[in-house]
Amino acid sequence: MPATEALDSPSKSAEACVEGGADTEVLPKALVKRIVKAGLQQWDAAAGGDGKRDFQVNKDAVLACSEAGKLFIHYLTATANDTCREARRQTISADDVLTALEDLNFGELVEPLKAALEAFKAENKEKSKKRVETSKKRKASVTADDGLAAAGEQQQQQQQQQPQAVAPAAAGGEAS
Repeated sequence: MPATEALDSPSKSAEACVEGGADTEVLPKALVKRIVKAGLQQWDAAAGGDGKRDFQVNKDAVLACSEAGKLFIHYLTATANDTCREARRQTISADDVLTALEDLNFGELVEPLKAALEAFKAENKEKSKKRVETSKKRKASVTADDGLAAAGEQQQQQQQQQPQAVAPAAAGGEAS
């Protein structure tokens, strides 16, 4: 099945993924394992446990979760792409993904995802401000360093000129 046909509808996209059309994409195993363990710890805490239990996850379970996640991402993306096409746009936005979640009956994920998206944007804004401040400080220190360097060069030039003026007088005194 050609890739363009696979994105025409969510069901075709999922079929293409199952048939091996998306074998090139692989979710990082370490990340998947970390997510699975965190989910199990949250479940343990919700079930009355302390939430700090160290769960062991089999390689096959990690692979199965990875494949399920990959299928979910493809299906969600294809549904968001449909929403985008209906609006006659080519770029999928966060709102398209949120709408796709509701269309796929995952409405309970919309609010947590909105909160995570806002936190991500706020974090990036803070990082951007820090980068700008750091850049300004660097420019200020470079300017100050340039001023100090110029003053240092002038001082060195003056020191070099003074011994030259004294040296001929001393040399003249020795010759007489």
